[in-house]
Amino acid sequence: MIRAVNIIKSFGQQEVLKDVSCSFEPGKNNLIIGRSGAGKTVLLKILIGLIEPNAGKVWYDDQDFFSLSKDQMRSLRMKIGMLFQGSALFDFMNVEQNIRFPLDMFTNMTLGEKNKRVDFCLERVSLTGNNSKFPSELSGGMQKRVGIARAIALNPKYLFCDEPNSGLDPKTSIVIDQLISDITKENNIITVINTHDMNSVMEIGDNIFLLYEGKLAWNGSKHEVLQSDNEILQGFIFASPFLQRLRDKALNK
Repeated sequence: MIRAVNIIKSFGQQEVLKDVSCSFEPGKNNLIIGRSGAGKTVLLKILIGLIEPNAGKVWYDDQDFFSLSKDQMRSLRMKIGMLFQGSALFDFMNVEQNIRFPLDMFTNMTLGEKNKRVDFCLERVSLTGNNSKFPSELSGGMQKRVGIARAIALNPKYLFCDEPNSGLDPKTSIVIDQLISDITKENNIITVINTHDMNSVMEIGDNIFLLYEGKLAWNGSKHEVLQSDNEILQGFIFASPFLQRLRDKALNK
């Protein structure tokens, strides 16, 4: 389990996170949602160690993340997979080289072992045979799937996804959501997803955290969203007329 405990983060005079505590469980899709400026990106960056909080702690199981030595931090980072918002593929590398990159960086595997792992990851994201293509030859959805393949190359225990559906059409977004969810449950990964996509919330939201003005405003599952009377949640989720009708239908059963 990953636990963020009493996290406070300020930039100058602006307090972005205000005593936020939340726990992220294995085998579940843990979604951080909120309006722009709510603090969700800052929280994600703290969870993966890109920035440090002013106060509070992040625990990876029984390890105090920001108190680890360099060697301990390196060992932990080998267990972390990251899917970036824009996929962040290296344009000068082909698909195989992009996926192999973390294996080159963090393992002593032979080239044959690395390529076998690359092929497995490509098969898992339904991109078998695309090894030699370059990112410019791929659609946005295919690039995201390559990004997922790279994120799971090291067989991570923890997977972080920053706006995985950004720039994708609704149909492709559903494919990406389901792929992330399947990988999470198959491997009992602790997956944390930063998103504003309400389809993702309603489809794969096992554990949802709503940030509002730097505070944790609500926590629950996709099954509890439609029944909640939390005004902040309602104002955020049901800004969509479709979801408002869906909620009304659920409440009138």
